[in-house]
Amino acid sequence: MEYRTVGRTGVRVSELCFGTMSFGATADEAESGRLFRRCLDAGINFFDTADVYSQGRSEEILGTLMEGTRDELVIASKVFGRTGEDVNAGGLSRRHIVRAVEKTLTRLGTDRLDFYFVHQYDRRTPVDETLAALDQLVRRGLILYPAASNWAAWQMAKALGVSAARDLARFELIQPMYNLVKRQAEVEILPFALSEQVGAAPYSPLGAGLLSGKYVADKPEQGRLVESDQYAVRYGEPSYHDTAARFSDYAEAAGVNPVTLAVAWAGSHPAVTAPIIGARNTEQLEPALAAAEYDMTAEQRAEISALSPAPPPAHDRREEVQPRSR
Repeated sequence: MEYRTVGRTGVRVSELCFGTMSFGATADEAESGRLFRRCLDAGINFFDTADVYSQGRSEEILGTLMEGTRDELVIASKVFGRTGEDVNAGGLSRRHIVRAVEKTLTRLGTDRLDFYFVHQYDRRTPVDETLAALDQLVRRGLILYPAASNWAAWQMAKALGVSAARDLARFELIQPMYNLVKRQAEVEILPFALSEQVGAAPYSPLGAGLLSGKYVADKPEQGRLVESDQYAVRYGEPSYHDTAARFSDYAEAAGVNPVTLAVAWAGSHPAVTAPIIGARNTEQLEPALAAAEYDMTAEQRAEISALSPAPPPAHDRREEVQPRSR
């Protein structure tokens, strides 16, 4: 396992991050413990959760598991989603952020978060209000670094401008969706991260399991694409399944588990700090962990990238688009 520095923070994290969305959901407490310990054995020190995962149960389980090892771990959680019936129990207002982080820290049994993600962009709350609230949390020592998930590059750029102008703690890590069938992040988000020295921890490198190979033949009984309407819609485009089939054939010809290859491909982008992996059991986890030991060449990355359509450029002058190099 290699360790990479998150942007300009100086914080070093494992090249894979483990996302605990399965804790308290598809993985009970016992299985969550096995997953956590296997990640530690593999050298992972970076764990991601959110207050909305299993209505806070994910944070509680992770908090119990990390007792005695907290200072060796880099822990991230998130705020935005609705966490109660109160009309203000959601969004990125100062009121909700302050209350949410206090509850998250209680569930995790810790005094601070290393990274605190705003989970989505809040169109009802001005960016400067949100940034001021996060800066207050930094000054109080409750979080070390603000971060953003599911924000566009222009939203991140605006936030960095406000932070610089008002001397507020800035976003140091971004969490976009990124995999072989969802490559929009390549257009502006990942180039932005490189340019502004912001770390990137993309989620869903397997496309909710689409790139694992199990959906290529018969439809399985388990998996997000059959259990969740949200994921079925997100990855329902026939072209995505065509790409997944080509990718599965490529992985078979290369003699590599498609899970390993998909995670390694996402992690090989020069802007990516650590892709976020997940699993419902340790058997499912193993091929994802193997991505840390897989050496993907620039040539192989190009071959795999050619299996799916490249996203259009951020402007319409296609003739001026130059090949990206690492």
